[in-house]
Amino acid sequence: MYLFFGILFLVLLFFFCINHWRRKKIIKKVRCMCMKEKCHILGELIAPFGYAYLPEQDIFTSRLDVWQRDFGYCTLYDKAAFRFNMIFDCLPVYFDHDGRTWLLELWKGQYGINTGAEIGVYYADRILDKREYRTTLFQSVEDCDMPALSFRLFRKGVQIADVCARHWWLTAFSMGRFSEPADLYMQACITFPTHSMAHAFIKGLSGCGYPKDDICLNCNTVTFPFTKSAMRWNFLDRCWIRVAQCVNHFWCKVYLFVTRPFCLSIDRLLYLYYYLPAVFRKMLRIQKYKKRVVK
Repeated sequence: MYLFFGILFLVLLFFFCINHWRRKKIIKKVRCMCMKEKCHILGELIAPFGYAYLPEQDIFTSRLDVWQRDFGYCTLYDKAAFRFNMIFDCLPVYFDHDGRTWLLELWKGQYGINTGAEIGVYYADRILDKREYRTTLFQSVEDCDMPALSFRLFRKGVQIADVCARHWWLTAFSMGRFSEPADLYMQACITFPTHSMAHAFIKGLSGCGYPKDDICLNCNTVTFPFTKSAMRWNFLDRCWIRVAQCVNHFWCKVYLFVTRPFCLSIDRLLYLYYYLPAVFRKMLRIQKYKKRVVK
């Protein structure tokens, strides 16, 4: 019996030493890279997942050619998201323009181990009755119909993201940061192709209960804050959301602990890629739930 435990101890000690040596080697490798090299490697690794890294802000944002574009958007996604540990406030704004019903939706909250926000632009192929809003699968807008989107995201008064682009789905994700949706404040700005479209959008915002004093119109550009969610949850869903947030908080702590030799997301992810590649791939599936819901 003593011989067995002695051998087991030596085996465990051997693997501990090997792992410690490997970990130190990977840490040194990442630290020896210049920022340009890191950005190039990480850019190639995360491109298949549909994201790009912004080193000046240490955040991730979505690319134009992401696979999520094929799935459009509907209310079911919002209702099912919390079951995949995505806890966010959402604001769907429906409005009619140019023979179509448009959906411009905003989100902010916790996406697994990521604090983030999104603006998505979608439309139907015709004018919808209001009763159809909740059941229609809206398609992502084509390139020619994309407005100029921008937003600034604040967490407890501190800005953590500032992104802008002509896009159909503008996002910003800060990895390893935990937040309650109520901790986040989003200042959104949308520049529409025409003045009439901007007015149609403002009409949709007013229909969501937005006071006129919170909406600023300058030519074709609409600026407004996003603080509260339009979603309402029953008791069981609220319980699930609390559990999901506890899980998210736990995995944020684990992520920060495992990657504690580094501070920037680019260093943390490259370290994980070399050290735990399966974990690296898992962490970048921020919007995988859309595909599951559609199936």
